[in-house]
Amino acid sequence: MSRNVIVVGCGRVGSQLANMLSENGNNVCVVDRDANAFSNLGRAFNGSVVQGVGFDEDVLTRAGVATADCVAAVTQSDNANLMTVEVASHIFNVPHVIARLYNPGHERAYEQLGLDYVCGTSLVAEEVFSKISSGHGFHLDTFGDYEVLRFSLNLERNDMKSIRVSQLEKSHDVRIICFERADGRTSSIPTGDSVLEHGDSVLACVRSTMVPSFARWIQD
Repeated sequence: MSRNVIVVGCGRVGSQLANMLSENGNNVCVVDRDANAFSNLGRAFNGSVVQGVGFDEDVLTRAGVATADCVAAVTQSDNANLMTVEVASHIFNVPHVIARLYNPGHERAYEQLGLDYVCGTSLVAEEVFSKISSGHGFHLDTFGDYEVLRFSLNLERNDMKSIRVSQLEKSHDVRIICFERADGRTSSIPTGDSVLEHGDSVLACVRSTMVPSFARWIQD
């Protein structure tokens, strides 16, 4: 499925990601404050470019944020990436935002903010591409026919206060790998009798075809 994607940052990672997305039929706009950086895209790139700062509302508007399915901020600045995805998510309501994270010490903060991110220095473009291609904001990885997701459990939408792991697994082709209480007081590898509560952070392996129906258990 073709997506409208804005890639903020046109260094090695951003240019590689933009070309991967473009080659796979997506509509891509690349944003960078340095016009010379667009030369990294090469002649084969068939998307568009906008010069400017990625967290500037006017710049994002010119890049097509109103119809964007995803904004990926992959500059070399954690602060710039965070501000970009916050603006895209909270001001323009972009459904899927991804930030590159250099400092692993900030991971907990990103998780508490509910942000999708990629942390590392190698294979970053491939990982971001995988997240965008999955179409799901809580996607971590793909293994064959299965997706690994990390999310906050939504029981209020299902008029429940708690649910046993076995009950959640039984109704879907899913395996709950581990969970952490919403307040962070404890974490566990569950058994079928383990009880999950609303807001718990859950790591799960879900068959790809079941992700749309399973999404009702995921907090937005």
